[in-house]
Amino acid sequence: MARQFFGTDGIRGRVNQKPMTVETALRLSIAAARTFAPDGGRDVIIGRDTRRSGEMIEAALVAGLCSMGLTPVCVGVVPTPAVALLTRETGAAFGVMVTASHNKYQDNGLKLFSPEGIKFTDAVEEQLETAMFDAFEGSYAAPTDVAKPRQMDDGVRRYVDRCLEAIEPDDGFAKLNVVLDCAHGAAYRAGPDALRRLGCNVTVMGVSPDGVNINAGVGSTDTKALMKAVTDSKADIGIAFDGDADRLIVIDELGEEVDGDQVMALIATELFHTGRLKGGGMVATVMSNMGLAEYLKSLGLTLPRTKVGDRYVAEHMRAHGFNLGGEQSGHIILSDVSTTGDGLLAALQVLKVMARTGKKASVLGRVFEPAPQELVNIRYAGTNPLETERVKSAIARAEANMGEKGRLVVRKSGTEPLIRVMAEALEEAMMKEALAEVVEAVQAEA
Repeated sequence: MARQFFGTDGIRGRVNQKPMTVETALRLSIAAARTFAPDGGRDVIIGRDTRRSGEMIEAALVAGLCSMGLTPVCVGVVPTPAVALLTRETGAAFGVMVTASHNKYQDNGLKLFSPEGIKFTDAVEEQLETAMFDAFEGSYAAPTDVAKPRQMDDGVRRYVDRCLEAIEPDDGFAKLNVVLDCAHGAAYRAGPDALRRLGCNVTVMGVSPDGVNINAGVGSTDTKALMKAVTDSKADIGIAFDGDADRLIVIDELGEEVDGDQVMALIATELFHTGRLKGGGMVATVMSNMGLAEYLKSLGLTLPRTKVGDRYVAEHMRAHGFNLGGEQSGHIILSDVSTTGDGLLAALQVLKVMARTGKKASVLGRVFEPAPQELVNIRYAGTNPLETERVKSAIARAEANMGEKGRLVVRKSGTEPLIRVMAEALEEAMMKEALAEVVEAVQAEA
C-alpha cells in the first residue's frame, strides 16, 4: 500500500493540508498509543520547534494521548535530538517532535522516537499507517483513566548537560570567537547556552523567534548573513543550525562553507586518533563524496553507505557497531551520546578540535580532496518524472558512460516535490556531461 502519511523523515507537509492536519496528529497520537502502550499509564515526550502552528499540532497530540490514558509530557521548544534523549532517559512509551526541520514556517511535521530514542523503521511506520486509518473506530480510556498533560521545564538544560559531558574541558575554548545562527528555531536557547558554558566567546543570530521567521534568511539553508557576520567580526568560525537543530553547517573564518563530508571526516579523524572510533570506520549515505571514502581508506577505515535519511544511517550504525555516521547535508550522529542527527553535539566536536589544535577552521575543514560533484534539485508537478522511460534511459546512458569512474544518484525527495540529481566523477568533464543529460531529461518530464 502506498504511504499516505509518512515520508523520508516522519510526516511533513503544508499546515492544514493533507497530510499535515490536526486530524492527522490526532489519528497518529491515538494509533501510536494503541500500538505502543495499549494498557495506558505511560508518559509520552512531546517537543516542538518555534513555528506558529506548533502549539496547534501539539494540542491535537495532547488530546489524543490523554483520551487513551497516556500522559503527554510537554517539553516546549527543544531541538529534535533533545526529544530523542529525553524519551530514552525518562522511559517514555515514545516521543514526538513537532517540526518541519529546514522548511519555512508554513509547513510542519511529526518525527517519532521509540523508547530507546530511535526513529521508527519503515516496518513500524507502515504498521502505524494502517492503525491511523482506523484510529477513530476503536475504544478509548475509561473516564477514570483519562490522563492530564504536564510540563517539563528543564528539558533544555538536561539536553545541554548531556552534550557538554561528551566534551573534555580545554583552555582553548576561551580563545574561540564563534558566530552562532540558530535559525530562529528549536536551538535558540540550547545553542547559545551550551557554547557559553563551554567558555567560547559567542555572537548570536537567529535567536528571536516570532512563529513565522524560522529558517527565513537565517540558519543552515541560508548562510549568507552568517558568512558576512563571520568575516565582518573576524570570528574564528560560524555555525548554523536548521529549524530543529538536528543538523549544522560550518562556515570557516574566510566566510566559506565547509562541506558536510569534510566535517564528518574531521570528526572521524579526531575519534580515530584518540582511539574512540568504533566499527572500523563511519557510515554515510549514497550522497557522500567519493573523496571521503578514499580518505578513510587511506587510514584503513571503511565507509559503508545507506540510502538517504539519517535514520537509515543510524540503523546501519546500530546493526554493525559504528559510533559515527551522517549525511553530507550536515546530519551527524555521534551515537555514544545521541541516537539521531545532532547539530549541537557535532558543533561541539568541531570546536573541541579547534580548541585542542589551535588550527584555523579553513585548515581543519579541508581534510580530503573531494571528487568533482554537483547536485541539482528539480521541482515537479504531478507524475513522478523518474517513472518515465525518457528519464530511465538517460540515467542508464549516463551510468554506462561513467562506469567505475563516477556515480549517479537520482531520487525523489521524501519531504518536498523535488527530484534530486547528484553526479560525481574523478573527472569534472565526465561528471558535468552525465549531470546535464539526466537533468535535461527530468526537466522535460517535470
